[in-house]
Amino acid sequence: MVQEYQSPVRVYKRPFELIMAAYVRRFPRCHLIPVFVDSEVISEKQSPDGSTLVTERRCTIDIEAPRLLKRIAGVDHLYFIQKNTLNRRDRTLHIEVRNETFSSRVVVHECCNYTVHPENEDWTCFEQTASLDIKSFFGFESTAEKIAMKQYASSIKKGKEIIEFYLRELEEEGVTHLPRWTAPSAVRAIPAPTAARAVPAIRGHGEGTPEGLAGSPDGQCQCSPSSLTHPCVIAVFRSADKLDADYIRRYLGDLTPLQESCLIRLRLWLQETHKGKIPKDQHVLRFLSARDFHLDKARELLCQSLTWRKQHQVDFLLDSWERPQLLQDYYSGGWHHHDRDGRPLYVLRLGQMDTKGLLRALTEEVLLRQVLTIIEEGLQRCEENTRVFGRPISCWTCLLDLEGLNMRHLWRPGVKALLRIIEVVEANYPETLGRLLILRAPRVFPVLWTLVSPLIDENTRKKFLVFAGNDYQGPGGLENYIDRAIIPDFLGGDSMCDIPEGGTVPKCQYRTAEELESQENRLLTDSIYKSASVFKGSPFEMLIHITEASSVITWDFDVSKGDVMFKIYHSRRAPQSPRREATVASIGGSLNVPLIERSWVLGQDYSMVERALACKDGESVQGSHVTRWPGFYILQWSFSCASGLDDVLASLQASFHKCKVMYYTEVLASHDFRGSVSSLGSSHSGFSQLSSATTSSVHSQSSSTISR
Repeated sequence: MVQEYQSPVRVYKRPFELIMAAYVRRFPRCHLIPVFVDSEVISEKQSPDGSTLVTERRCTIDIEAPRLLKRIAGVDHLYFIQKNTLNRRDRTLHIEVRNETFSSRVVVHECCNYTVHPENEDWTCFEQTASLDIKSFFGFESTAEKIAMKQYASSIKKGKEIIEFYLRELEEEGVTHLPRWTAPSAVRAIPAPTAARAVPAIRGHGEGTPEGLAGSPDGQCQCSPSSLTHPCVIAVFRSADKLDADYIRRYLGDLTPLQESCLIRLRLWLQETHKGKIPKDQHVLRFLSARDFHLDKARELLCQSLTWRKQHQVDFLLDSWERPQLLQDYYSGGWHHHDRDGRPLYVLRLGQMDTKGLLRALTEEVLLRQVLTIIEEGLQRCEENTRVFGRPISCWTCLLDLEGLNMRHLWRPGVKALLRIIEVVEANYPETLGRLLILRAPRVFPVLWTLVSPLIDENTRKKFLVFAGNDYQGPGGLENYIDRAIIPDFLGGDSMCDIPEGGTVPKCQYRTAEELESQENRLLTDSIYKSASVFKGSPFEMLIHITEASSVITWDFDVSKGDVMFKIYHSRRAPQSPRREATVASIGGSLNVPLIERSWVLGQDYSMVERALACKDGESVQGSHVTRWPGFYILQWSFSCASGLDDVLASLQASFHKCKVMYYTEVLASHDFRGSVSSLGSSHSGFSQLSSATTSSVHSQSSSTISR
């Protein structure tokens, strides 16, 4: 398995030339990089005008590995070839590193770049990527991989100090500025002291060591941004949507280098496969944390959640859903200030709430919407508190008061609804609960806990603190987590709490059995998205009748399982299948009735107007087609097999012969196209952000766009 690393952009508030002067001071060896033993120049080439210097160097590294492993491998040191390309004119340094030792068994490849900050020419940016592929290593592949990644992460962390150390050393010697390179014809005389200091620094710009494996030279911006208007953050987001190290530390927290790498790589994958609206970094980080930063597992969980959000239009929930009056009167919960850590505090008086009455009057789906709305509000409050308190706040605290809880709360439909809500929340909002304070737990609580605890993630269960009776008032009680001035008055605190007290829902508000049945699963059927199954040899096809030329067919679909091919055909003849209407409306039946008749000849009876588009599992695809002619357009999703022998997932898919897509289509007049597709609209929930690369428009009536 290939291990990859991608660093955030790190910013030095120093000019490029001064950074290079500090960089060269580490050679031929550096006491700050103990694993770097020695280096020798293999070749050095400079362009005629002196603007470009290419240095190739052989570096000796002392790897920290068990003595047995070293004896089996037969080496005490590792050798790397490093190629540095310094462009003084463009003010860039590109460093490329590959391993020489065990190159047939292990492939190490690393690239580092020093560039000028895009918003400030007196600042310098640093970024690096690396990959490690251990093909075979005397039967110790797993051990060698763990040792290599552990040392690599350690070197990256230590490397942050190196440049700053030598910058301070230069300042102590009085070197605070170095002139920029100029072409030979434009060179002017400079004062002798400055020239004496500048010459050796410029001369050695091409020298270096393996950046991560021997101590990464990356650094960090010394400024402390207080908001997203910080210039480092603005520049980074304008430049290829890269994350800045300062932004990560300020808004996401202190992450290890490998955790930063996972976040950046998952974000880049989302930008490539989910053009347009992607989750905010805080939300992506929650999914990574929930899967212990296992990239593939987090990506799978996140993709399922994104599909769920899109299918049920959760992004628009805060703006589109109005709470029924019964919820406002009888739902005894609400937001109430914050805890001692600055987390938003939600108070829920479950023991005072008539859950059976609310379910009989409002149905399970309404209560689920209520919970989702609360969580969406919580996400917004976390962002607000992050700005207010000046530190990352990504989760909230829930104070659950169980006074009054009794056997009526264990009503079977009520428990069923609670279990479903927990299941939905666990799958789509991981790591959003920071702490759950359970107060005044009665004797019946262990019964309820036995029912719900199996559905709660183990990491989440560790955040539960239970206080029986009045234990919350003593030492080690509630005041350890919430300031007394914020504790609600009904718990003995000093804060007036306006949360509804609940009470019994009048039975006259209950819905009849027929009404409850008609409302069941309404949240699922309200979606503008539909799902379909694609079988091997039986594609899913959708018919669209266009009466006017220059109409615009738009589509937005997610591949939720397997790999598919997407095509669009046009015919002036209507398909004669007797089950055409049923086919168009079918959702995941056992077979798909074809619209394209077997007797039709491609190029004669029908034609392909959109070339085949290969869509992989997890991809989100949006696009449009401007119709040239009236007639019948057929959107087709067909089964796709893997072309590569190493594609294990696709080969498994082929064995099941089934794929799934979730789709939405719309037909617009040409002049209404731009910005009119509701499925591509921006989010109003505070959950999503627009990628800077997302731009699509119709340039001519004969063109089409497919964004993936």
